[in-house]
Amino acid sequence: MIGLTLPTGALEVLCLGAHPDDIEIGCGGTLLRLARRPGLRLSGAVLTGRPDRVDEARGALDRFVPGAKLEAFGLPDGRLPAHWDAVKESLEGLAAAGRADLVLVPRVDDAHQDHRLVGRLATTVWRNALVLHYEIPKWDGDMAAPTHYVGLSAEDAHRKVELLDESYPSQADRDWWDDEMFLGLMRIRGMESRHQYAEAFFAGKVLIDPTGEGES
Repeated sequence: MIGLTLPTGALEVLCLGAHPDDIEIGCGGTLLRLARRPGLRLSGAVLTGRPDRVDEARGALDRFVPGAKLEAFGLPDGRLPAHWDAVKESLEGLAAAGRADLVLVPRVDDAHQDHRLVGRLATTVWRNALVLHYEIPKWDGDMAAPTHYVGLSAEDAHRKVELLDESYPSQADRDWWDDEMFLGLMRIRGMESRHQYAEAFFAGKVLIDPTGEGES
């Protein structure tokens, strides 16, 4: 397996979730690695969520990446396709507010309609950024074969789970929310990518510079 490295220097990262907790479940380990990168500027946005859930999400993003800010749009949970115009306008507003080099979003073929819409629209809004689609485990059984991985240490994997539990007490009683589930998925993705743990991503288009000299 050949590793690809993001360019050094300043990096603008935008994380999008349909719901509070999407971002940290899907790419929390990657956020922990990004947080150690010099020159990082990271922000997030969630399209739905009650005020108490949005407060959880704001605290969570700041725990994973200290200083990161989260914007929330308060659209109806589970009904985003019926609010297509509002979702599109929200994403276009985020794109107009600042440049993004890397955008982390849900999968375009996710079984949940809210995740799926955000993932699909992101690819039409951020055409000049690297858009990586993270996975969210769920009872629908929609797991797929990833195209990209971010390797994680055991420390990062366990820290992700610890922060999820600290940040989202409202989700603790859900039957799928437990350390084994989160660690198990990261362990499987780690095995696939020759790491102890990993998070997986899906990409529609990636431009590769084979020389490292930049665009010709």
